[in-house]
Amino acid sequence: MAGRLQVRPHGFGWQQLKWAKLAFGIGILSLVSACTGLSFPQVGSPFPSTGATQLPTDSLPPAAGQVLGTGPVRVALLLPLSGDVAPVGQSMANAAQLAMEFIEQTPTINSNITLVIKDTAGNPSVAASRASEAVREGAKLILGPLKAESVLSAGAVARSSGVPIIGFSNNSGAAAPGVYLLNVLPETELKRTLSYAQSQGRRAFAAIVPNTSFGQIQEGAFRQAAADLGLTVRAVYRFSNEEEARSAVAQAIPFLQDGSIDALFIPDRSTAPSFGVLLEEAGVDKSNLMLIGSLDWTGDTTIPQTSYLAGAIFPAVDDAGLAALTPQYQASFGVPPHALSTISYTATLLANSQSLSQSLPPYDQGQLTRASGFNGRDGLFRFLADGRSQYALTIKQVVIGGMQTVDAAKIP
Repeated sequence: MAGRLQVRPHGFGWQQLKWAKLAFGIGILSLVSACTGLSFPQVGSPFPSTGATQLPTDSLPPAAGQVLGTGPVRVALLLPLSGDVAPVGQSMANAAQLAMEFIEQTPTINSNITLVIKDTAGNPSVAASRASEAVREGAKLILGPLKAESVLSAGAVARSSGVPIIGFSNNSGAAAPGVYLLNVLPETELKRTLSYAQSQGRRAFAAIVPNTSFGQIQEGAFRQAAADLGLTVRAVYRFSNEEEARSAVAQAIPFLQDGSIDALFIPDRSTAPSFGVLLEEAGVDKSNLMLIGSLDWTGDTTIPQTSYLAGAIFPAVDDAGLAALTPQYQASFGVPPHALSTISYTATLLANSQSLSQSLPPYDQGQLTRASGFNGRDGLFRFLADGRSQYALTIKQVVIGGMQTVDAAKIP
């Protein structure tokens, strides 16, 4: 899988420099409701319905998988409960169970859905089979899968059957009309950070990206965001090993020193500290340079210990949602939730929304892609008609020993 929600190869193993270990990226929301402008109602607030079309659950065929809830609208949740990322999938399934319990235990929220959890085994072919099974069983919406390849295969089945799907990949290549992605996409995070840098007076940008699928995606998003904002991209340097990384820095140094590059994008968390060392060794005055990271920097412990990276910025999701979920999750399952568990928790509450589950047809595109979007405990997001999403992100700044928020969450 490409991007932060998937395991990607570690850095390039330089012998002379220390690299931070890669971890899974952070997930997102925990509570969702419809919203209008910046005034967000609470979960369970009433929303207008365009008509109910649901059948009683006893009129539906039996469902294969773990069945949660008794609501009239059937929703399938596809997750890798076996295979190489089974611990992640199980944590997300557990979070969905907590979301269903929250719905059932909250008097102001109607129980609109029955959730059926199915195992994709982390395999695209199995994901397609489970999606077909869900359609035959009468599912009106499919949540998941996790991996981009599985979202593509399950999405093809769902689209052909007219059933919308909300996948969890952050690879925008998996999005399509009717196949929505509930995650922070690279183009969203790059537009957010470059827009902030522009507001701080930065005008000439460059990037150093790894020769990996992650690097390619980040580079594409970087170039697109810069073009959208009318910013100048002076150069993009790529590297596959230490020698190429040193060469990239050497090529950039003259432009960094004379100020013709005043913002440098270094998205890869595992190599960012090493680039900080190289730039410091080269004597680049960072008072005239803004270093920009990616959402991949979230939670890293080495970056805040790298003195030259102090002052660098990167986009982030407010971690309040995960912090709020953790005590309940740990009490129920004995371990902390995986960071991605907030996604499935959010998706479950979103699916149960009265305005979506009772629209005509259920989960109508117009309802899913409302411009006002949806608001959760972690922030605002909305789906676009092409399946991509936009998400409110904060801007954080590296300080020695930690990170601090310097700009509140907003959609760029």
